[in-house]
Amino acid sequence: MIDEDGHALELVTISCAAQGKLTMTNLKGEFSIGLSTADSVVVKFTMVGYGVRKRVFKRPKGKMTVQIVMHPAATLSEVTVTQRRRQTSQTEQLDTKHLKQTPSTTGNAVEEMIQQQAGVSSHNELSSQYNVRGGSFDENSVYINQIEVYRPLLISSGQQEGLSVINPNMVEKIGFSTGGYEAKYGDKMSSVLDITYRHTKGFEANATASLLGASGFIGYGNSRFSMSHGIRYKTNRYLLNTLETTGEYKPNFLDYQTYISYTPNKRWNIDFIGNIADNHYNFTPKDRETSFGTLADAKQFKVYFDGQEKDRFNTLFGALGITRRISDSTSIKFITSAFHTKERETYDITGQYWLNDTQTQESLGVGTYMEHARNYLSADVINFKLIVRHQTRRHDIEAGISYKTEHIKEQSREYEMRDSSGYSIPHSADKLNLIYTLNAKNDIRSNRIEAYIQDVYRWAKGDNYFTLNYGVRFANWSYNKETTVSPRASLAIVPAFDSDLTFRFATGLYYQAPFYKEMRDTTTVNGITTAALNNHIKSQQSIHLIAAADYRFRMLNRPFKFTAEAYYKALSNLIPYNVQNMKITYYGENLTKGYATGIDLKLYGEFVPGTDSWLTLSLMSTRQKFNNQWIPLPTDQRWAVNLHFTDYFPGTERWKMTLRLAFADGLPFGAPHRGLEQQQFRAPAYKRADIGMSYCALKNTKGIKGIWLGIDCLNLFGISNVNSYYWVTDVSNTQWAVPNFLTNRQINGKITINL
Repeated sequence: MIDEDGHALELVTISCAAQGKLTMTNLKGEFSIGLSTADSVVVKFTMVGYGVRKRVFKRPKGKMTVQIVMHPAATLSEVTVTQRRRQTSQTEQLDTKHLKQTPSTTGNAVEEMIQQQAGVSSHNELSSQYNVRGGSFDENSVYINQIEVYRPLLISSGQQEGLSVINPNMVEKIGFSTGGYEAKYGDKMSSVLDITYRHTKGFEANATASLLGASGFIGYGNSRFSMSHGIRYKTNRYLLNTLETTGEYKPNFLDYQTYISYTPNKRWNIDFIGNIADNHYNFTPKDRETSFGTLADAKQFKVYFDGQEKDRFNTLFGALGITRRISDSTSIKFITSAFHTKERETYDITGQYWLNDTQTQESLGVGTYMEHARNYLSADVINFKLIVRHQTRRHDIEAGISYKTEHIKEQSREYEMRDSSGYSIPHSADKLNLIYTLNAKNDIRSNRIEAYIQDVYRWAKGDNYFTLNYGVRFANWSYNKETTVSPRASLAIVPAFDSDLTFRFATGLYYQAPFYKEMRDTTTVNGITTAALNNHIKSQQSIHLIAAADYRFRMLNRPFKFTAEAYYKALSNLIPYNVQNMKITYYGENLTKGYATGIDLKLYGEFVPGTDSWLTLSLMSTRQKFNNQWIPLPTDQRWAVNLHFTDYFPGTERWKMTLRLAFADGLPFGAPHRGLEQQQFRAPAYKRADIGMSYCALKNTKGIKGIWLGIDCLNLFGISNVNSYYWVTDVSNTQWAVPNFLTNRQINGKITINL
């Protein structure tokens, strides 16, 4: 089964209604169907986007070989999708159309859509990072065209985050897995985000400008060559001015990216991806006033600041891929990539504060604090990867091996001084002590060898259809001489009693080898904390057990899909960590074990005809055993509800509305610079609503495909969500938790021009 260009077509439906027989083509476009002999047998071939083909066979007998060419369907003014591709692995394919005209605070549309999926949580609209099923930000793998990408390492707050490496204008496919993923994906314990960039066809360009930044995209392509270029600019100044800490915010984030693909003939293909990002965050605070507590116990916190913060994160990324198709069923691909980051986080900020009880006007704390940091880091990662693929009628075999070199240099110096009522905290009669100090100077060079082999095996037994994905992954790290073996498997079953139902089961052993932050082991002597690299540290382990069911149905004559997924993760060799804002500080040792268990539910479909929306519900419980005490993981979000709803105004499709709602349980927290066993509190629930309205002002006129005007209301209800806490210490060493609130309600206008 091929198209007009001679390319194999998968998942073409072949049916013989008279004999009640049905089958589908495999990845090579091949099929087999057993039919009874008759005077004439009518066989129909159908696929979405192609015209229906029929073949009449006169008195067929014996084995016959036929080749069917499918032609594109005639252009229609309106296309109705009646069925979506069935999910037979643990990777869900997400629709890229949801990246457009949706309200956004970060400009990172892909990650913001991921944050709305079942099992995913995020409690900071200024950040594109996310937690998956109790894991940390560092437990998520991100791939672009089979190349693993990284984010800056020193970022400690959402305000510092710039643009992610993923450019939404260049994305063709989004695959996302919350667990039980395939052996081809690397050594992370929680999730995989697999991005595929698209080949531009013809000339294409667009430009977007808003109060939060701007972007531009231009591309051109034909059957052999395609190139695309994207540039993005982002500034959070307008949004950060809604925070309670006033001052001069100067965040500027600039990003350029290119994707070039050349196919000289059907046997060879050459791809190149390049990215340059220059992110600046400068801040001069002025003052802050925060009211918190209850009506019966209201408090007020005032601070006057002096000093400034200057951060810069420069990253370079490039990858070259060469593919050789040895035959129609076998290919080999070589990929080389390089990542470089140079980061600087520097600040000297002094604050004079007053904490008062507003009911009694009693002064609960008066003092001064000073925070100082000189953190510098550079990292270089070079990767060489070889991938071999071979397809047969029932098997899709893939194997790969990679060699990776890493060089990381760090020089850090941090300290914090607190003075309450004229006494330094912690107080000593004969010397001056700092409440927190850290020194680190490290230089590490290491090599990693990784390999995997996996197979996707499809077969049928009667009218039951099965898809088995099984494989194993190997890894060796020169720094600690550790070798890991990671077997993984998943099975999908389409039962004969209901073809709209799919059962999925997955299991596997997943390792997460330490990269940089996990291996920083801190020791404190005479009040001075030193961070050194632990060369005895081992990979963290997670065993995934997953059972899921997908059910496709029609309601109100529209397509829907309901997914339920239950999971259990047995965790061992964990490296415990604390979270303050977006900064994760690890203990640097394998100290704990634990588990994460829960259920994720998702309803996806056309709540409104012609639009896609979804509603998710996640329930979860996590625990780790630390110092013989069971405590929740820092990302223990017990429940979460997310809604993504799109609609058109009655009578027209020029007006479009997108509503995003998030309601999630608060996370555990405690006083800083103390052990995990002191995380005895839980932050308030995260509640947020964003709404965006878009109007198509011009469509298909004088070479312009469309002009969209949009207005977004961010944080529609003006809810004061808590991001973190600032701890005020009085002379008796009593600490008061003052909430740091996130952004308030804000309006953002934007315009998009598509050429």
